Amino acid sequence: MPHQINSRMLAMVVAMVFLSTSAFAPAELKPVPARHTAPVFSLKNQNNATVSLDQFRGKVILVNFWATWCHGCKQEIPWYMEFAEKYKDLGLVVIGISIDEDGWTSVKPFIEANKVNYPVVIGTEELGQQYGGLDSMPVSVLIDRAGRIADSHSGVVDKDAWEQEMRQLLNEPNQDGSRPRTEAR
Repeated sequence: MPHQINSRMLAMVVAMVFLSTSAFAPAELKPVPARHTAPVFSLKNQNNATVSLDQFRGKVILVNFWATWCHGCKQEIPWYMEFAEKYKDLGLVVIGISIDEDGWTSVKPFIEANKVNYPVVIGTEELGQQYGGLDSMPVSVLIDRAGRIADSHSGVVDKDAWEQEMRQLLNEPNQDGSRPRTEAR
């Protein structure tokens, strides 16, 4: 019997160590050769101004597909607002793409009430499919400075791991091979 208890305790300790170290594992961006060009879009924001992926070429872009009815989306939006402010001078741009069926009717009051500090546009299911599908909301996509998808995540992201990936992308060389002017830490 004592041997059995010790084996269980050992298994629990090993599992706890594995789980705690995996939580701190380095972020897993796709290697540069495996990255594919992100689908380009050009959509209108709440002020009817055009927001297009191409206008942010040379920056790291976090695209977040979300909806006002999505609880996980509501959890992530404050994180993305924090990232947008914290890393804007290093070249991060966050773009929210709402897929609410009633469009600006529900989205505009939501972004105003929550003081969302990054561009928000209304997207389509078709655009979501071009980015790999919207089967589980939210869907977040990291795009490198060359416009290639470096990672995507369906469901609520791990905030710390996602931020680590953003910092890695912000520290990658620019398209011309030069280093970013300041490192993200």
